[in-house]
Amino acid sequence: MDILIRSEQSTDHDAIEQVTIAAFEGKWYSDQTEYLVINRLREAGAMSVSLVAELDGKVVGHVAFSVVTINGEYKGWYGLGPVSVLPELQQHGIGSKLIRKGLSLIQQEGAKGCVLEGDPAYYQRFGFKAYPGLFYEGTPSPEYFMALPFYDHVPEGKVEFHRAFQANTGQ
Repeated sequence: MDILIRSEQSTDHDAIEQVTIAAFEGKWYSDQTEYLVINRLREAGAMSVSLVAELDGKVVGHVAFSVVTINGEYKGWYGLGPVSVLPELQQHGIGSKLIRKGLSLIQQEGAKGCVLEGDPAYYQRFGFKAYPGLFYEGTPSPEYFMALPFYDHVPEGKVEFHRAFQANTGQ
């Protein structure tokens, strides 16, 4: 499978929305607003990195990275997500390629680390793990909020994602 990972283009927006909707449809952990989060990040100019996975000229995956604050301040940390891959192509390494490329790009831009909310069994392969002093109030369980520091120092405090993550389908 020859997957091309590249930066999002404006012509990809509809395809990204469709991939994201399909990827999260029926998932117990999803409120089905991930596509709204992406749209709102984009509209707010808050998406730091937006990558697509392309197979045979078709967008089949997407990942977004955006700045987070810790204790209300920007400290050089980013949030990963949402990440989406078409259901029929999941578990083929496409999501991993998107994530690795995005992490590399934010690190090149000087990021100090990255946080996310997700399944530890999946994200630990990238080096993410829970740090007791770094927390996100919205997570259902502390082990699902993880960080990947790019340097030795891991800040402590409350992490907040961009307000776009508070989207709901009624808006």
